[in-house]
Amino acid sequence: MNMIANLQTDITPDGPDYDIVRRVIELITEDYRDQPSLEAIAARLNQSPTQLQKTFTRWAGLSPKGFLQAVTLDHAKRLLRGEDMPLLETSIEVGLSGPSRLHDLFVTHEAMSPGEWKAKGGGLTIRYGFHICPFGVALIMVTDRGLAGLAFSDSGDERALEDMTCRWPNACYVEDLQATVPYAARIFEPGKWSSDQPLRVVLIGTDFQVRVWQSLLKIPFGKAVTYSDIANDIGRPTAQRAVGAAVGANPISFVVPCHRALGKNGALTGYHWGLTRKRAMLGWESAHA
Repeated sequence: MNMIANLQTDITPDGPDYDIVRRVIELITEDYRDQPSLEAIAARLNQSPTQLQKTFTRWAGLSPKGFLQAVTLDHAKRLLRGEDMPLLETSIEVGLSGPSRLHDLFVTHEAMSPGEWKAKGGGLTIRYGFHICPFGVALIMVTDRGLAGLAFSDSGDERALEDMTCRWPNACYVEDLQATVPYAARIFEPGKWSSDQPLRVVLIGTDFQVRVWQSLLKIPFGKAVTYSDIANDIGRPTAQRAVGAAVGANPISFVVPCHRALGKNGALTGYHWGLTRKRAMLGWESAHA
């Protein structure tokens, strides 16, 4: 039976917020192929970007960019599954620069609770394996939830394993190539990046570190930003030094792209797994972007 609700009073919220949020939703839904920036949307509505971000997030539960990504992904999935459109054509149709950018949106992530982090891995089983990749030897670490660690080393150098295991000293570590091979195959092979099975990433760190790593995930494939950009993105513009430390502590290199973070004036600065490897990653991405 269809039920029709007859409202006795107008429940539209007082003030301009409702109209602003409604207009943002309409604008993004209609113009998502242009991938409008927050600044462009704010200009259309005669709002400041900062205020628009706060208003929309408070009412909608996610940022304008988050809503844009949701609309884009929803349409991309319909094209890929319903119309069997090839990945490249789908990327262009939804306004993305190419399959690499589409893949960035299909990397999903979750953060472990502060309690789980404070336990230093207690109760976790982390399976690991070493794999040859374009950037040397990759150490891949996974939990039941998804990819938890990605480090690099040179042949015969076991310091990567020591480095990673000391981050979560109370975890149980099991060498298991069968568990890590599927991740190695997907991470380093663009032809296997697919929307059907999003690459799930598990972030294990402090609240501040997780916010920095989530910001890194926003950097488009083949692009780079400065530490100050990241500090501004997480709302801590004076915390550039702390941001740099969190970037350096990123446990999931390459996938959570700490190599795309640059110093002031675009300097490469340091990289936990070596500047040569950082240059190789940026060059590899430029070739695939």
